[in-house]
Amino acid sequence: MSGAEAAGEEAGAALEVPGLRPLTPGSNDASPDEGLVEDLCLVDERAVEQLTEGLISHYLPDLQQSKQALQELTQNQAVLLDTLEQEISKFKECNSILDINTLFLEAKHYHNKLVNIRKEMLTLHEKTSKLKAFKKENLYTSLICDVDRIQEFCRIS
Repeated sequence: MSGAEAAGEEAGAALEVPGLRPLTPGSNDASPDEGLVEDLCLVDERAVEQLTEGLISHYLPDLQQSKQALQELTQNQAVLLDTLEQEISKFKECNSILDINTLFLEAKHYHNKLVNIRKEMLTLHEKTSKLKAFKKENLYTSLICDVDRIQEFCRIS
């Protein structure tokens, strides 16, 4: 073996992944998918397991932190929704209180109107009572006058 061939083999050995078959020139040059099933069968399960564990150990802490952050956000969102519902109920109560205040103002207004109507009715009653008394008195005096006239007429005639 020459020095160049030995260096090439060392470089090839450095690039080899345990459990994977090294590519040889012309072995699968026609199509990248050709012989895929054969290549999968030649992969060492231990190497796949080690790669999987490495990948998991690399990304798992970040994923767990992200999961924890999402859980905190979800809890905060639930708290915010509860707070928002409480604020909405308080707002509805304020609106109902305003409606009740408006209702009481209207009731007071109509009560004042009824009091004024009652006063007017009492005034009208007093006036009609006075008119009736005046009419009776006037009728009585007119009857007396009529009687007096008749008596005078009878005396004269």
